[in-house]
Amino acid sequence: MPQGQPAVVPHDGLTTRQRRNRPLVIVHTGEMKGKSTAAFGTALRGWNQGWDIGVFQFVKSAKWRVGEETAFRALGRLHAETGEGGPVEWHKMGEGWSWSRKKGTEQDHAAAAAEGWREIASRLAAERHTLYVLDEFTYPLHWGWVDVDEVVETLRTRPGHQHVIITGRNAPPTLVEAADLVLETTKVKHPMDTGQKGQRGIEW
Repeated sequence: MPQGQPAVVPHDGLTTRQRRNRPLVIVHTGEMKGKSTAAFGTALRGWNQGWDIGVFQFVKSAKWRVGEETAFRALGRLHAETGEGGPVEWHKMGEGWSWSRKKGTEQDHAAAAAEGWREIASRLAAERHTLYVLDEFTYPLHWGWVDVDEVVETLRTRPGHQHVIITGRNAPPTLVEAADLVLETTKVKHPMDTGQKGQRGIEW
């Protein structure tokens, strides 16, 4: 794709400006690290534009605070105090949704995921945020806790100008098909290949 130039110009009746500013559904999937990091990088750009940012973390434990959370909460305070950037909300959508999922039953986790999605759908209907980061949301979809077709239809019919980024492995094909932008992270090398665990500042 030529730098800065679209591969095709559709005959859709829209002006270049209208097409450029169309709200997007973005999916970051694949086996390699970096999916959430890329999403938070986009959220930083949005914050700088004065957008209202809403982050909703699925799967990660409510007790685990990633570095980006601390940074975005600080940016939210900066906006509240000075007006710089945009407002920020950061929500963990359930207790104990760690990778091991030790706390609670499968039914508990499924119910919490469904409740989290209902909250997001309500906010979309109300045009609450400009940019939503649904971090690790592919997992509740992949596990069948949240209906993929309902999510796709809600995203397709969302009102106003609302961007949505969804991250996580195993993105359902229906979601990938519906998205405007999809990236897939592929591992070439990783320190864990040689026995090195995650470290501060790199993984969290």
